[in-house]
Amino acid sequence: MHKIMKNTFCILTLYLCATVAAAAASRPHFEWAGTWATAPEVMFVKGPIGNSTFRNIVRTSIGGAELRVVLTNQFGKTPLLVGNAHIAISAGGGRLEPGSDHQLTFDRQTSVSIPPGAYVLSDPMPMRLAAFTSLAISIYLTQQTVAVPTCHQVAQSTNYIAGGDATAETELAGARTQTSWCFLQEVDVQTKDKDAGAIVALGDSITDGARSTLDANHRYPDYLAERLHADRKTAHLSVLNEGISGGRVLFEGHGPSALERFDRDVLAQPGVRYVIYLEGINDIGQMRRPDSPEHTLTAQDLIFAATQLVARAHEHGVKVFGATLLPFGPRDIPEKVRPEWARMREVMNEYNDWVRTGGVFDGVIDFYKAMEDPKDPEIMLPAYDSGDHGHPNDAGYKVMADAIDLKLFH
Repeated sequence: MHKIMKNTFCILTLYLCATVAAAAASRPHFEWAGTWATAPEVMFVKGPIGNSTFRNIVRTSIGGAELRVVLTNQFGKTPLLVGNAHIAISAGGGRLEPGSDHQLTFDRQTSVSIPPGAYVLSDPMPMRLAAFTSLAISIYLTQQTVAVPTCHQVAQSTNYIAGGDATAETELAGARTQTSWCFLQEVDVQTKDKDAGAIVALGDSITDGARSTLDANHRYPDYLAERLHADRKTAHLSVLNEGISGGRVLFEGHGPSALERFDRDVLAQPGVRYVIYLEGINDIGQMRRPDSPEHTLTAQDLIFAATQLVARAHEHGVKVFGATLLPFGPRDIPEKVRPEWARMREVMNEYNDWVRTGGVFDGVIDFYKAMEDPKDPEIMLPAYDSGDHGHPNDAGYKVMADAIDLKLFH
């Protein structure tokens, strides 16, 4: 009898498990994935912050039927009091598309207090978005003192600050402008595509899109997102730009080091599956400063840091593609500083050789090869040079995106 009961229990258990599995398989598969993101930094904001509306203009990289917004007080020393927040389709120039405005809520409340060092997610909100939709996200801060604002300085996007609560205003009369995003960290979407996921571009000013055309979305991650969307095998992937201009790998620069911010800016991104790692040129640039901790930098220092980050990513099932550093510097370097430049380029070349052949990364993207001048491989091809001999122009950023083999993401 005991044996019969035991067998009956096993059969019932298998039946129930199969029924639950079948029911789960029949349900739509919804999954959050980031569609836009930026890396928080400390930044000085001109003019009043309290009793002001910050209207941030951002562009999605994949679409969805529902969204949520992440507001941040990452570097604040006191609670950030958000009195109201709205999201709408941008009509350009700080204006909103009529009829597109939606109220954001936080636990069904229209206001929220964000503790120091924290961020908050809005409630999920039905709002069907297409890929490459320009959004206007308006955040009203009540009257308060914000000594340490959390922003992203080099947005390459015109954003707006107006007095009072103007979150629902179609136009912001008399608003002042800035080319930085403030108090906004990411936008996520829900999609029925079970393969939906995110690629995080981690880097410095070159990833950030410095010196690209303002408001044109001509950073290399933007061009990459467009290529992915045009290929049905990769159209389910977003690109999240986590570049910080002036950012370094080992030490704090214009923002936290890559080692410090990796978990927050990369591994915490919803749906992250891949990372493009392009870091180290600012560490190398610090070698010229006798007072810098990187004055004695070696390629092995950068190799050790990159190896650490790859190991941390692999613990979360995230693949990392290593990118070679770009050629930099003028064609003619003054004789008195040539030894310094020779030493920096030696470190860069050794690091790039390791990226190509070290076998630590899950794949390699050779930006150096794509951007070099065939007549003088130590410098960037002039047609791709923004003029400062370190950052690409729009054409150069497109060449970078085109150099990425989309098969890496299949």
